[in-house]
Amino acid sequence: MEDGKPVWAPHPSDGFQLGTIVDIGADSLTIEPLKQKGKTFVAAINQVFPAEEDVNKHVEDNCSLMYLNEATLLNNIRVRYSKDRIYTFVANILIAVNPYYDIPKLYSPDTIKQYRGRSLGTLPPHVYAIADKAYRDMKVLKMSQSIIVSGESGAGKTENTKFVLKYLTTSYGTGQDIDERIVEANPLLEAFGNAKTVRNNNSSRFGKFVEIHFNEKNAVVGGFVSHYLLEKSRICRQSSEERNYHIFYRLCAGATEDIRQKFHLSSPDTFRYLNRGCTRFFASKDTDKQILQNRKSPEHLKAGPLKDPLLDDQGDFNRMCGAMKKIGLDDTEKLDLFRVVAGVLHLGNINFEEAGSTSGGCTIKNQSSQTLEHCAELLGLEEDDLRVSLTTRVMLTTAGGVKGTVIKVPLKVEQANNARDALAKAVYSCLFDHVVTRVNQCFPFDSSANFIGVLDIAGFEYFEHNSFEQFCINYCNEKLQQFFNERILKEEQELYQKEGLGVNEVHYVDNQDCIDLVEAKLVGILDILDEENRLPQPSDQHFTDTVHNKHKNHFRLTVPRKSKLAVHRNVRDDEGFIIRHFAGAVCYETTKFVEKNNDALHMSLECLVSESKDRFVRELFENSNNSKDVKQKAGKLSFISVGNKFKMQLNILLDKLRSTGSSFIRCIKPNLKMVSHQFEGAQILSQLQCSGMVSVLDLMQGGFPSRAAFHELYNMYQKYMPPKLTRLDPRLFCKALFKALGLNDVDYKFGLTRVFFRPGKFAEFDQIMKSDPDHLAELVKKVNKWLIHSRWKKVQWCALSVIKLKNKILYRTNACIMMQKTVRMWLCRKKHKPRIDGLVKVRNLKTRMNRFTEVVAGLKEGKQEMSKQIQGLEAAIDALMVKIKSTNMSRIDIDHEYKALVTRSEQLLTAMQNKKKEEEERERLRRIQEEMERERKRREEEDQRRKQEEEDRKLKAEMEVKRRQEEEERKRREEEERRLQIEMELQLEAEREEDAARQAVLEQERRDRELALRIAQSEAELIPEEVPNDSGLRRGPQVQASKAAAGAKKYELSKWKYAELRDAINTSCDIELLAACREEFHRRLKVYHAWKSKNKKRNTETEQRAPKCVTDYAQQNPAPPIPARQYEVAMNRQQRYFRIPFIRPGDQYKDPQNKKKGWWYAHFDGPWIARQMELHPDKHPILLVAGKDDMEMCELSLEETGLSRKRGAEILPRQFEEIWERCGGIQYLRSAIESRQARPTYATAMLQSMFK
Repeated sequence: MEDGKPVWAPHPSDGFQLGTIVDIGADSLTIEPLKQKGKTFVAAINQVFPAEEDVNKHVEDNCSLMYLNEATLLNNIRVRYSKDRIYTFVANILIAVNPYYDIPKLYSPDTIKQYRGRSLGTLPPHVYAIADKAYRDMKVLKMSQSIIVSGESGAGKTENTKFVLKYLTTSYGTGQDIDERIVEANPLLEAFGNAKTVRNNNSSRFGKFVEIHFNEKNAVVGGFVSHYLLEKSRICRQSSEERNYHIFYRLCAGATEDIRQKFHLSSPDTFRYLNRGCTRFFASKDTDKQILQNRKSPEHLKAGPLKDPLLDDQGDFNRMCGAMKKIGLDDTEKLDLFRVVAGVLHLGNINFEEAGSTSGGCTIKNQSSQTLEHCAELLGLEEDDLRVSLTTRVMLTTAGGVKGTVIKVPLKVEQANNARDALAKAVYSCLFDHVVTRVNQCFPFDSSANFIGVLDIAGFEYFEHNSFEQFCINYCNEKLQQFFNERILKEEQELYQKEGLGVNEVHYVDNQDCIDLVEAKLVGILDILDEENRLPQPSDQHFTDTVHNKHKNHFRLTVPRKSKLAVHRNVRDDEGFIIRHFAGAVCYETTKFVEKNNDALHMSLECLVSESKDRFVRELFENSNNSKDVKQKAGKLSFISVGNKFKMQLNILLDKLRSTGSSFIRCIKPNLKMVSHQFEGAQILSQLQCSGMVSVLDLMQGGFPSRAAFHELYNMYQKYMPPKLTRLDPRLFCKALFKALGLNDVDYKFGLTRVFFRPGKFAEFDQIMKSDPDHLAELVKKVNKWLIHSRWKKVQWCALSVIKLKNKILYRTNACIMMQKTVRMWLCRKKHKPRIDGLVKVRNLKTRMNRFTEVVAGLKEGKQEMSKQIQGLEAAIDALMVKIKSTNMSRIDIDHEYKALVTRSEQLLTAMQNKKKEEEERERLRRIQEEMERERKRREEEDQRRKQEEEDRKLKAEMEVKRRQEEEERKRREEEERRLQIEMELQLEAEREEDAARQAVLEQERRDRELALRIAQSEAELIPEEVPNDSGLRRGPQVQASKAAAGAKKYELSKWKYAELRDAINTSCDIELLAACREEFHRRLKVYHAWKSKNKKRNTETEQRAPKCVTDYAQQNPAPPIPARQYEVAMNRQQRYFRIPFIRPGDQYKDPQNKKKGWWYAHFDGPWIARQMELHPDKHPILLVAGKDDMEMCELSLEETGLSRKRGAEILPRQFEEIWERCGGIQYLRSAIESRQARPTYATAMLQSMFK
């Protein structure tokens, strides 16, 4: 707020919008949007995030941003999407936004060549980069890999899956026919398993796990497709805007006239299984003209064709026929497939009416006789047998012979319709199984070393009406989300802890309780459904009641009437239930749950098709029966659980995923209208949150997404190493390798067993992990070069040592010459020593004459006489010096004359000293008198100082007594609280659990509401605004005490603006209002500083406004609610001063020995700080005053800081004021008062009175 930098704040449609903070609320921030100056809105403080300095900047890896949060993630995706850059990395996870149009050259063969074997950081993010990374991981680690492609329906999962398969087969295939077959299998599977839904024109209505298998040489040798949960209910019924499977429409639009006549085909509106949904074809302007008019439905003729850049029913039919040919299906088998599809269409047109007889059965209408004939012909059945099997049911009696008696029971019209639809579903399901089997047969392999699996399964689904298919799909997505949490969040953090990297823990939502609700034994919804199927007369209502009864208080399950959508609130309790999934709450209508969970046909119908005259149809059901291996009794509908079969398949799939390395592609749907260049921020933000991307960002702030074990790197390079390098330890080798590559030490970290890389450093990592022999040999050369360089440095050091030795020898030679010269000089001096010594002594004597002159100059009497004697002595000395120089005197003669001069000088000196003493005695007496006077004054000052110290000691003693009294009072209070704590411990624990559950409920409610809004947006329904109601929520004693304290307050300040609080503090004369405003003002400061600390820049230290010991004490000992007596303290306004050591965080590393310790001074005016100082060695003092520097000052109250409990921390006012004045505090405070920035305090009042 103080620097006016922009922040991201919530926006209902865009997700986030830019604004600036203009006010700090109780638990919120007031934001002014940049695009709407003057208008403000309030946002929760945990939903506001700092923005990058350049909001239009985009990066390829979100982890490269300065601020890692969901707002900057969304903005980066938005900016890249606007520039047609649909792929973005979050560490090693790829985010793919569906562009809904063809981006030129994005998937061209040239692009495939660019990405082959290239490092992830060297080229822009792409699905090809993830595919190539999976291949290289498989090659290097000798471990199979999986690529999990997830996202909502319409997000582009199927397309990205196709591009992964295309890349792997093109780049690493053998160039044989098998590579093309793997790619061409997709159009065939899509034709039989994809359909148009409300949210996706090409929605996969089944899940598939495509495995590309590789041999020992890492070349493609084959593939295998596993499929899951085909949506069979779509075969018989679709909603008005949806279509059946593509194959039906493509056959009607693209079949040749011969096939059309042979299979009795016409326009889609003539078939019951198609005309209750959308009957329009997908076509472009050109292909729409090629479709004959008699093949178009009235709806198509009226509204025109459906438009989609990737779909064209007539063209896709031809491409599908070409794909069939490429994967090895001949014309006969192709016609068999089309014949069965047409037979299913005709089967749906058979209608029934009540029989006129008393048996209560039904018969086939006369209008349907022709249809019955066509259907029997296409499926190879006898017309009469089909008629009987559809209208009657065969049963066996338990008595009347060994095998019993066969009885035909007539069916009612509704039962006959159900039997017809069940037969259609069974035929199409077996046909789809056959298509998948034939696809797998077209790319067989004998042996496989490893594989890369690509999982493409229906994303999280939520419609206005959700049935058993959506229930199973969403259960699958719950399991996949759990796998994502385990692989990316849980296992990652456990690895960091094990390797000792010291990364902070990241919390995420665990959805295990939702999975248990579905799959738990006996009480899980799937097991309850199976039990219902086994009852003699199962019903959907009884099943629903059982689910509600067994999970009455389950957080994840509730009744439909609690939905946020009106259409769901109309569903009765026994007709559905709501499950709170990880992505939001979904209401399931349980009608036909029991029927859809049973995969078995009635024996009458199964025997009919199993004995078909058509070999193809007969083999379809023979293969199906072999796979099911179920023994049926005549006349009894056996039970084969669809739900439990899917659960077993899903568990097998997850076991396979856990045994492989994994890569994730998170597909994002940019808008509900499925149009290009439209970015709905709120929808995308919800998808990012549900996919776990926000938790990944939190982890990646300090995480290491890429890693490699030391021994793996060592083993990979060992065969290319020369013998002298193989002796290196693997860890040492890796260090040498990194030094040789010149990697930055900040970008990687060595653990115990492997090396880890920072986010966005894939280029360096992949440069090492490339396992091409030429590249590896080159790297080994670099390592060898680095070792040679290090050894060459040692040789250089040895050479320098030899040079130093040579220089030392030269030095000693010169020293010997110097010694010889010195000896010669000594011999010479010995010869002339007596005269030299005598001359020296006489010169010294002459030097002493200067002292005589000084003494004479200091005399006050007899100065002239003494001067003459000194001049005579000097003349005698000069004469002796001349004599010594000119004549060869002996030592005895020199000493004799020298002693005579010395005696004469001593006599002269004695005479002068006597006179000097007389004068000094008189001077001494004068100085003694002056010294006595100074001593008297000094004693007076000492007495005054002693009195001052005595007063200071008394004040400090009083302060210590006061501190001890406060300490005793605190101990008594703590003892009382400890006693209460024991009583409240169980209650508090329960309250904490309830509070955690409440937070989970609120988070889930938020997701439920977002999901409801998304459903409502597509269904044009209004969602009422939520009114928070906390009346029903219980609170813990501490919260209740806080509320009680707040209720007791005279003033309600929670709605006051930050500026209003500050103005009231500066201007109000109401003491109670002033105290309340101060308390609220500082509480908001705490909230704001906590937000800034949480959203600080990466790799920056948290700013400190007070010493760490003060802030740590405040965190460990939260202050209780302020009692009423606080107002009395505020009225008295006690002035207290403190001083404690302070070292800035940045200085700890510069001065680890704490030799340059600073000091932190604080002046508390009542409970809040008024002035603050920081004194650090070699730095200017930092002065702060309340009002002007609130954002930089300590925001804690005196009670929260714990300073009053620190022994020796409190100082005298005089000590504080002396330091304050010395550091220029008076001028600083005066300027703040004159500029009206200082808050009225005791210090400002004293300064103003002093100036007056």
